[in-house]
This record gives sequence, structure tokens and C-alpha cells, in this order.
Amino acid sequence: MTSELPPLPDTPPPAPTEPPAVSAHVPPAPAARRLSPLAAGLIGLATGAAIVGGTWAITANSGPDAPATFTLKGSFALTDSVVPDGNGGCGGTRGYDDILEGAGVTVYGASGDVIATGGLGNSTYDGDTYDCTFKVAVPDVPKGERFYKVEVSHRGTVQLSGKEAENGDFGASLG
Repeated sequence: MTSELPPLPDTPPPAPTEPPAVSAHVPPAPAARRLSPLAAGLIGLATGAAIVGGTWAITANSGPDAPATFTLKGSFALTDSVVPDGNGGCGGTRGYDDILEGAGVTVYGASGDVIATGGLGNSTYDGDTYDCTFKVAVPDVPKGERFYKVEVSHRGTVQLSGKEAENGDFGASLG
């Protein structure tokens, strides 16, 4: 092994050569083609359908609110054949057995259609007059009728104006 270095060349290495020049010629873009009338019509139809469908989807859930309603309130009194229940309440007897808490209350609109149903509420016994008075509260009665008819159990209807019904002025008695 020798410690001698190889001799250096007398001439410097050649300078690097430049890469070959790239042609600046870019081929022209292909000429734009015109759509056929059929293709243009189909694209227009699809776009129109998308707009109509999108509008429908947006407005489908934003329709008018449910009709305004109120709770028909008032009282119903039984004045004959009343029996106290021992807890301050009461009900009917001897032919008035159907008049008790929970008995059906039907509300009819001006056209005669059933528009809401409920039941007699809590009862109160008046030992001085021997009357039994029930609270009436029928929810979700549609507003706007000229008049309403209210029937307790199967005992016939009582008519009241729309204003009376909405103001909670229902009152009827039986017996």
C-alpha cells in the first residue's frame, strides 16, 4: 500500500452543456363543438327539473302552520238524581248513570261535523242544592266557526257562538 495520491490532470473538466431547447410551439386547442339542439334541450330540461325539485324540497316542510285551536272551557251541572261520592265529588244515578267524571263531551262545528272530543272533568257536590257540577275542558277545538254545538254523553246538543266558545263561556245543565 502506498501513500501516494494519483496525479491531478492538467486540464479542468469540460463545462456542463445546456439541455436541449424545448420547442415553444404548443398545438392549438381543438375547436369548440356546438351542442346539438337535442342535447341542449335535454340539459335545459334536467336543469329546470333540478330547480323545481329543489324548490319543492325546501318549501315542502315550510307549509302553513296547523290551524289555530283553543280549549273549550266551562261547566256542566246535573241537578237531578245526584249522588255524592264521599270525596267531595259526585255523579248521576237513576237514569243519569252516564253523567260522571270522564263522560264523553263532543264538539260539533257549524257544518255538523265532529271537530273535537273530550270528557267531563272533576266534579263538585253542592250539599245545599244537591247539584253536581263538572268542569269541562275540551282541547284542540279549531277556531273560526260561526257557532259550536256541544254534547255531553248522548244528552243532546247545546249551541253557543264562536266568541262564547273561545272565551270559555260554555255552560249547560241537565235534570
